[in-house]
Amino acid sequence: MKGYYGEFGGVFIPEILMSTIEELTKAFEEAKEDKEFWEEYERILGNYSCRPTPLTYAENLTKYFGGPKIYIKREDLNHTGSHKLNNVIGQGLLVKRMGKKRVIAETGAGQHGVATATMAAKFGFECTIYMGEVDVERQRPNVFWMEQLGAKVVPVKTGNRTLKDAINEALRDWATNMDTTHYVLGTACGPHPFPEMVMYFQSVIGKEAKSQIIEAEGRLPHRVYACVGGGSNAIGIFSGFLEDDEVELIGVEAGGYGLETKKHAARLASKDASIGVAQGYKTYFLQDDCGQMLETHSVAAGLDYIGVSPILAYLKEKGRVRFEVATDREVVEALRLTIKTEGLIPALESTHAFACAYREIKQMSKDKIIIINQSGRGDKDIFTVADALKDELWEKFIIKKAEVYNANKLHK
Repeated sequence: MKGYYGEFGGVFIPEILMSTIEELTKAFEEAKEDKEFWEEYERILGNYSCRPTPLTYAENLTKYFGGPKIYIKREDLNHTGSHKLNNVIGQGLLVKRMGKKRVIAETGAGQHGVATATMAAKFGFECTIYMGEVDVERQRPNVFWMEQLGAKVVPVKTGNRTLKDAINEALRDWATNMDTTHYVLGTACGPHPFPEMVMYFQSVIGKEAKSQIIEAEGRLPHRVYACVGGGSNAIGIFSGFLEDDEVELIGVEAGGYGLETKKHAARLASKDASIGVAQGYKTYFLQDDCGQMLETHSVAAGLDYIGVSPILAYLKEKGRVRFEVATDREVVEALRLTIKTEGLIPALESTHAFACAYREIKQMSKDKIIIINQSGRGDKDIFTVADALKDELWEKFIIKKAEVYNANKLHK
């Protein structure tokens, strides 16, 4: 059925939102067939957002591991510093098409918030960004830029005060102001048409990467790695290779303190998630037996989410995408290695993909090629990374975080 991927997806929303979702679906379906819409979209990405982003050969890392050639898709060089602008420019053009004047968005790591605020500034929209109070503190640089771009940033103080709760608040706003407001959902989740729409706008990553690797090497890669929070950057780069069965696709989720601790955000790579319905769609969620959402943890705010794209859930069920995890410790070690070896500073979210690739590369032969999607840049993570790196004994950092968590739990 339309809007479903196997058993996942759908439109599970209050009746009050149905007319707005139908309006958006109609606008998107018309835009897909409109040559002028896509020409304008590509023009803006080209002369405003600096696309195509390069596919960089990581010569130093390749030599360091002595294995396959490593290429890095540089979405960190996209305007605003991540893949997020690919999606918001497309949705912004739909907002103009629908004649609305206000946009709202949720954000975790802040990259989607900055991208939405940037799009709103360019197109002249009023903008409100909902962000969990915890994420406001750990992503302060992005909050600063959102506010400078003219957006109102609303700290969400309910629930776990992270991405899940920001989405809930954005949905409440939308239900109240749907006549004038469009919800610029930042990832390939939520009710139809959002998963399909975000995949369409992010597919530019995969199209470019496929063309670029063939031009550089004359053949396809052996593996493609991408981090997975909601799933927009992953489905974006994976979409370019879905029909190429010889290319293995690996999505890397947040392992947090380790799967055994239950303090993680792994939905498809752990046994802790189950199929459910929340926030407008059906997929795997980290939830209890009563359907109440569990606490999650990740050093990367953008991966700290209880659900996952229904498209990726479907691709897991089909066996087309393999899902792994990277722990906080592996991520910080991979970040340190990437910075010092290659001179690149990936976002903590993106570094999950690097960490998994580094772990697996030792079992791969030199004649192989891999692509890692660097979905964003790491300057936004400066305070979190500084906290993690200030102590050479990483164990002390883990112990400190665990003690704080246990103390808070005991207090509650």
